[in-house]
Amino acid sequence: MVEEIWQELAKAKYLEWECESSTRSWELQKLKEICEIALKEKHVLDISHMEGFLEEATKSNSEQLEALGRVFNKAADADIPAGVPDYLCCKISLDILRDPVITPSGITYERAAIVHHLKKVGKFDPVTREPLDLSQLIPNLAVKEAVQAFLEKHGWAYKMDC
Repeated sequence: MVEEIWQELAKAKYLEWECESSTRSWELQKLKEICEIALKEKHVLDISHMEGFLEEATKSNSEQLEALGRVFNKAADADIPAGVPDYLCCKISLDILRDPVITPSGITYERAAIVHHLKKVGKFDPVTREPLDLSQLIPNLAVKEAVQAFLEKHGWAYKMDC
């Protein structure tokens, strides 16, 4: 049941991010267009006041427009889906960690994936092959907080696998 709850929560969070992302994207585009118009109008005024320096004014305006484009591209980067860092993904399921646990060997797994492994495959760590018992699993709160911080900043990750 926990998995179904996570799936529904992830779906809702993704839809929320998608809506907010569309709004942000639209607002950024509008603001960029307004800034470009203002820079072009400034360029026209500069040309009328800077007789003999037309080439310098045009070069300066081009540089400002390029810088403006870079700023707006950087602002839009957070809404562009990319890969989830490996350290936030389970070594077994390859999904983003939701309930991370750490083993004595220091490897973090998704609780459900490692429990399934221990029950169905054998009582050993799937990476190190060292003996491992269910009682040795400890919640990895630091990674859980890192995942939550990542998801808050990158809502698109609710829909993606690692």
